[in-house]
Amino acid sequence: MVERESMQHGDECMRVAAIDCGTNSIRLLIADIDGTNFREIYRTMEIVRLGQGVDRNKSFHPDAIARTLAAVDLFAQEISKRGVEEIRFCATSATRDANNRELFIDGVKERLGIAPEVISGEEEARLSFIGATKEFAPTEAPFLVVDIGGGSTEFVYGNSDVEFAKSVNIGCVRMTERNIHSDPPKAEEIENARRDIQDAIAVAAAIVPITKAKTLIAVAGTATSVAASALNLAQYDRHLIHLARVSAEQTHQVAKTFALMNADQRSQVGFLHPGRADVFAAGSLVLSEIMKATGAKEFVASEADILDGIAWSLARS
Repeated sequence: MVERESMQHGDECMRVAAIDCGTNSIRLLIADIDGTNFREIYRTMEIVRLGQGVDRNKSFHPDAIARTLAAVDLFAQEISKRGVEEIRFCATSATRDANNRELFIDGVKERLGIAPEVISGEEEARLSFIGATKEFAPTEAPFLVVDIGGGSTEFVYGNSDVEFAKSVNIGCVRMTERNIHSDPPKAEEIENARRDIQDAIAVAAAIVPITKAKTLIAVAGTATSVAASALNLAQYDRHLIHLARVSAEQTHQVAKTFALMNADQRSQVGFLHPGRADVFAAGSLVLSEIMKATGAKEFVASEADILDGIAWSLARS
């Protein structure tokens, strides 16, 4: 890693920083990109729950802004010391919905010198597709990329590029805040969430041919955590999870298991990030319902996602 960081950049090589700020987490990727070559230099994530209460109040909570800007401070230090040439900061579902987003945007400007882009669901989908499909052969197309975030879920279909995309508001944080208020969740709360999810999938399916893909790729923390559970991992290991294939039946079983667990039980699950534990029942239910609706026999879990897509978009600009 040290050797890689000290490498001499050629004229074509660009060191970029990509930041993805979602409803539940904020992530940083620093990479060297030279043509079609991609070298990861540094990657990190903080669970900040920026979208705390946004579904209900339509505004950011001051504590959520403070947590997120504290993470941005850490990211700014890493970006500064690693010689980054270009930065792109993309904010997604929660920021789209918050009527006081300028407080957050101004805070980022002060720390990084650039304004975060509040990207549309469609741009979010496009970047997810670019990041998720880079390592797949053309023979595995067409692809359906499913990005289950905290506030929204993106459905993106295409071969070498996006052909159909739709973003719907069924993220793991949003579904938890809207439907799940007991510990463990009551059966009727799970069913209410399930109906919300099914309704949203139907909206997406009216635009995106979700049953026509040869390969279903699921990205982001919910999907990779479902894969960790299916793989029986004691601890989260992104290298074992990346490109793991998880059957529909395994996915349904994970959703059923976590729907019955209380907070204490979830906190004992080694692979589950503490900041994800309270929303994982809803998140795994989203993925389970997607598997049913698509008819897919399996999904491929990918650690490459919108964050990688943001980095690639900088290299192309």
